[in-house]
Amino acid sequence: MGRKKLAAGNWKMNGVKASLGEIEALVSAFTAPPNCDVLICPPATLVSAMVAVSRGISIGGQDCHANASGAHTGDISAEQLADAGASAVIVGHSERRADHGESDAEVAAKAEAAWRAGLTAVICVGETEAERDAGEALSIVGGQMAGSIPAGATGANTVLAYEPVWAIGTGKVPTLEDIAEMHDYMRAELAKSHPAEAQNIRFLYGGSVKPTNAAEIFAVSNVDGALVGGASLKAADFGGIIKAASEA
Repeated sequence: MGRKKLAAGNWKMNGVKASLGEIEALVSAFTAPPNCDVLICPPATLVSAMVAVSRGISIGGQDCHANASGAHTGDISAEQLADAGASAVIVGHSERRADHGESDAEVAAKAEAAWRAGLTAVICVGETEAERDAGEALSIVGGQMAGSIPAGATGANTVLAYEPVWAIGTGKVPTLEDIAEMHDYMRAELAKSHPAEAQNIRFLYGGSVKPTNAAEIFAVSNVDGALVGGASLKAADFGGIIKAASEA
């Protein structure tokens, strides 16, 4: 397929300037560039400072407003992230959907805003534990994909991240069979909506990925990398995940 693995880290609402030492340690740990793409999405306050020390690691934002500018106190535009040196932005993370009531339509608008600013959109989808227990996981994710991925998605401007909401930060991880079933289903759904680009768009798995389980997850069908939360905050942990992605 030729899809290069991507190790992406989402720092969420964690990190201050002193935390940049973790990035410097991560960069220093690799004597040669890793054989995978690496993206870290810190809080917006650290984007420009992290760009300055990242040396080969792409830096992204965690959210953006659909508009380029305007009276939106507390929000940040994709253009502002790009101006700070970001190359990507996460949109539709489950925590944004749950905590801020973001709809699929709003997520799609943010993805288009990311493209407008020249950023890669990392579009997140995923089901809750109640939805999985009810046997609705596939239909929920399929519906989110249909509503959240704009028509213009390509392998160059879009990454899709599957995050089972119940596995984020809980230590719970779906079985490898569950992950394969979902990622294969997502690829099939994308082939219906975006036939020309379905094999080019990378799929990340996100949900309690650690150095100890990364290699087996990366070996699963249609898993092209990971969207990592807590384990991306420490150079030693994220470095182990990057190593697994490089060797996958």
